[in-house]
Amino acid sequence: MSVTAYDPSNVFAKILRGEMPAETVYETDKVLAFMDIMPRADGHVLVIPKTPARNILDIDPNELAELAKAAQFVAKGVMKAMAADGITVQQFNEAAGGQVVFHIHVHVLPRWTGVSLRPHTGAMENKDILAKHAATIRAALTAMQAGG
Repeated sequence: MSVTAYDPSNVFAKILRGEMPAETVYETDKVLAFMDIMPRADGHVLVIPKTPARNILDIDPNELAELAKAAQFVAKGVMKAMAADGITVQQFNEAAGGQVVFHIHVHVLPRWTGVSLRPHTGAMENKDILAKHAATIRAALTAMQAGG
């Protein structure tokens, strides 16, 4: 098995460096969670580690554990904020596995009974809609952190 080296010019690395904007919903010293700009469901969030890692094949296990903890926390907040019936969590590795951005990331997608995921068309969501969903999710996460 050959794993390609991490490329620091990927879009998520640029977001982490502040070179590209993102609608952040949650951040710690280890992870960043932000709205997917091409959401397959309303409230679709991406969770990434701050450490450079291409995917599950090269991330340090301790960093992976932090990513998993954050994905779980964000999933609970997204489900509450979006009044979802369930959550789909996806994580892709290498091009053949469906990975498009080569910085490990976890997709958190709220789901509602009888509602299919939208196809990945490459169309970007309206920024105002992303900001509205982000504010709702941030409020739920803040309440959870406060014990609510």
